[in-house]
Amino acid sequence: MTCADLLIRLLRDTYGVDTVFGIPGVHTVELYRGLAGGEGSGIRHVTPRHEQGAGFMADGYARATGKPGVCFIITGPGMTNIATAMGQALADSVPMLVISSVNRRDTLGRGQGRLHELPGQQQLMAGVARFSHTLLDPDGLPEVLARAFAVFEGARPGPVHIEVPIDLFDAPVRTPRHWQRTALAKAAPDPVAIAEAGAWLADAARPLVLLGGGTVAAPEAARALVEALDAPAVTTINAKGLLGRDHPLDLGANASLPAVRELARDADVVLAIGTELGETDYDVVFDDGFTLQGRLIRIDVDPQQLARNQAADLALVADAGQALIALAAHFEGSRLNRGGAERTRAAHEAMGLAEEPAFAAYVPLFDTLREALPEAILVGDSCATTYAANHLVAQPAPRRFFNASTGYGTLGYGLPAALGASLARPDLPVVALVGDGGVMFTLPELACAVEERLPVVILLWHNQGYEEIRRFMDDAGVTRLGVDLQAPDFLTVARGFGCLATRVATATELAHALASRPVDGPLLIEIDAAAWARAASPDTGPGA
Repeated sequence: MTCADLLIRLLRDTYGVDTVFGIPGVHTVELYRGLAGGEGSGIRHVTPRHEQGAGFMADGYARATGKPGVCFIITGPGMTNIATAMGQALADSVPMLVISSVNRRDTLGRGQGRLHELPGQQQLMAGVARFSHTLLDPDGLPEVLARAFAVFEGARPGPVHIEVPIDLFDAPVRTPRHWQRTALAKAAPDPVAIAEAGAWLADAARPLVLLGGGTVAAPEAARALVEALDAPAVTTINAKGLLGRDHPLDLGANASLPAVRELARDADVVLAIGTELGETDYDVVFDDGFTLQGRLIRIDVDPQQLARNQAADLALVADAGQALIALAAHFEGSRLNRGGAERTRAAHEAMGLAEEPAFAAYVPLFDTLREALPEAILVGDSCATTYAANHLVAQPAPRRFFNASTGYGTLGYGLPAALGASLARPDLPVVALVGDGGVMFTLPELACAVEERLPVVILLWHNQGYEEIRRFMDDAGVTRLGVDLQAPDFLTVARGFGCLATRVATATELAHALASRPVDGPLLIEIDAAAWARAASPDTGPGA
C-alpha cells in the first residue's frame, strides 16, 4: 500500500468522506491514482475552475452538513489560491481539510527554483489554519489525520492543512494496526457552573440570550431554553433558523439596530453561547454601539475566546451544544413568565424592517423567494441582497443560511459555496445571492455547476459595480474611483457555459422564473437593481 492509497482509504472508510474538491496537477498525479477507481471509487471528485472555488465549495458543503469539506490542492499557486477561502472558514469556524502536495523532502527550504516552490508553504498556510503539518514519515499519516478530525469534532473547528511531499505519495506504508475512528466525546460543561448560570438566569428580571454559530447542532435545546427563560434571543447570521421560522422570542441577526441595542443595554443577565461577540454580528454599523451592562455568562469551546471582545462574569469552557442541552435540562418543567415575547414583538415593531426605506426593494424579493422555495438554503456573497437578507430573512432550520459578510468578509464566496451546499444537500433547493461585482471573482464556477448538473438558482443583483463601497466613499467625501465597473452580458456568458439564464424586473417575473427552474442544472436570474427598485416602489407596487 502506498501513502496515497492509505490516505484515500482512511478518508473514505474511517472518516466517511464522500466528496473531494480539487484540481489535479503534476504534483498530485499519484494521489489521483487511488481516487479515480478501484479502492478509491467511493469518493466523488468535483473539479472547480480555481482553487479558491474549491475552498468555497468545501466551505458550503461543511456549513450545510456539519461535516468537514475536503480539498486536494497542488503545491505553491494552488495553496496561495485557496488561502482566501481558508481565511473565511477560519473566521467562521468552518471545518475544512486541505490536503496538498509540497516539493520533495530533500529540496524543502533550499530555494532551488523547483516547480511550484514556496520558501515556506507550511508557514504560510499556518496563518489560515487551526494547524498546518508537513508529513515527513508516511507511516505517521493516520495520526495526523486523527489530529485533524479531533479538531473538527472536539475543539473550535476550522481549516486544517496537511502537506505531503511529492516523493511520499507513492512511498510504501505499513498497514495500520488500528483503522477504527476514535470516539471523541464533546466537551461537557461543569455541572456546578451550569447550576450557577441557571441560578443567575432564573433570578433575572430581563434576561437576553445571544446564540452564535456554535449552537447550530442543538436547535431543540436552544428552543427549549429560550422558551423556559421567556427571554428574547439574538440569533446571529450563522445561527439563523436555530429557533425555527418566526419564533416569538427570536430577534434575528439585528443586534446593530437601535431596538435590539436597547434590549441589550437593559438586560440584567446576558447568556452568550457559541458566539465570539464580533463586530460583524453585533456592530455592522461599526460605531461600537452594542454594549452589555448586565452580568454576562459566556460559554464557548475555545477558552481563549472567552477572554476576547467582552469580559465575562461567568465563563464556561464547553461545547455549545452540550451546554445548551445541560441548561435546557436545568430548566426542564419550568416556564418563567417575564414578558419575553412581548419585548421581542415590541422590538420588531420598533425595527420596522418591512417599512424601512433602505429595505423597500428587498422585501418583495425575499417574500417571493420564501413563497416559491420555503425550504431553500440561501448562500450569500458580500453583496446588497445578502446584507438585506441578514435582517429580513427567517429560515425554518439551521444550516439553511450562510454567507461571507461575517468575519473575513471575502468576495466571490456565494456561487461556489452554493454549489458545495447543493452537493451536500441534494434534497433541498439552493439559492446563491450574488452581486455583479463579487460574482466576477468566481464566475467560471458556472462551468462546474453545469458539469455537475447542480440545480442551483443564482440570483444576480446587478447594481453596476461595488455599491457598498460607492456609499462609503460618498459618506467619507472621497471621489468615487474603481467602483463603477464594466460588466459583461451575464446572460450571454452564462449561456456560453451551458447555464440557463433569464432577466427579471418584478416580483411576478421572479416567481415565474423560480417556478420553471430546471431540476438538472443551474439557472442564473439577473435582476437590474434600478429597474427592480422602480417596480417595488409604492407608486407602482411590488408586482408591477
